[in-house]
Amino acid sequence: MRRIIILILFFGLAIPLCAKKTVIKLATLAPDGSEWYYMLVDLGQQWESATDGRVKLRIYPGGVIGDERDMIRKMRIGQIHGAAITAEGLSELNPDFYIFFVPLLFENYDEVDYVRSQLRGKLINGIRESGFELLMFNDVGWVYWFTTLSMTHPEQLKNHKIFNWGGDYKWADIWKKAGYQVVPLSSIDILPGLQTGLIDAVSTNPQFALVQQMFGICNNMLDLKWGLLTGGVILDSKIFNKMSNSDKESIIKITRDFEKKYQSTMRYNDGKAIEIMKELGLRVNSLTPEEESYWRSTVKNWYPDVQNVFKNQDLFDEIIEIKEFYKKKQSGTNESK
Repeated sequence: MRRIIILILFFGLAIPLCAKKTVIKLATLAPDGSEWYYMLVDLGQQWESATDGRVKLRIYPGGVIGDERDMIRKMRIGQIHGAAITAEGLSELNPDFYIFFVPLLFENYDEVDYVRSQLRGKLINGIRESGFELLMFNDVGWVYWFTTLSMTHPEQLKNHKIFNWGGDYKWADIWKKAGYQVVPLSSIDILPGLQTGLIDAVSTNPQFALVQQMFGICNNMLDLKWGLLTGGVILDSKIFNKMSNSDKESIIKITRDFEKKYQSTMRYNDGKAIEIMKELGLRVNSLTPEEESYWRSTVKNWYPDVQNVFKNQDLFDEIIEIKEFYKKKQSGTNESK
């Protein structure tokens, strides 16, 4: 009888302990073997170590779960629990993330860091209101145009068939209104689209262009910081809130440390990727100051339509004000030196 009681007590205690273990299924477009993939592997190992094995990360790389909109849909129905996604996916949960799609909005990383620091809380809270936790939030680097033909003028881009995220009708309408040809595709169909000639112009980050071998087809890069590839790691709030407070604190701290560590690494790798592609035949097309100015004035004419993309349209004006305030502040600092 005593042995039975001991067994009951043992299994009664053991079952709840086992139940506290959490396996997080996390999807990403980052290919297996890429810098981003290894970052997630490292992150998962540190989560597991810090929680004594109670939290494990299972990664599904290379878009095997689908595009970022598919990932969000599958998180909502519980098939997966997390994702490492770009601003394309994040804007599905909080349209304010469209800030990082606005062409030629930022001229340097100092501007990016300042604006993001001012908006960080608002952006994170918007994701939380959609039922998700944004644990990591940074940029991967600049986005440039990769095209099959040499290009230095906005009118030349009209001769190309431009990749547009499938399902992103708002930006497709902006492009069409400005007179450009866009082809909506899933991101996992970019390379097949280039190979078949369905598209011949992609705005993307150099590291992604290198890993996906896009530059072999789109062997011209416009040396103009078109935008910013921003992303983050999100978890479904339901699985996050099942963790103990101590495990949540550990995961948040580790992930924020990763954010700081990999921010500078990813930015540095942009230049390395461009140099590697140049050695393999990529042509980088530079602009004169007059040509760059014309690009900026052309894009600025789109801003009234861009503003309509935001759920909170006043946010667009706020972003411009924050950026201009920072530029004036820096100008004053430099003058006083």
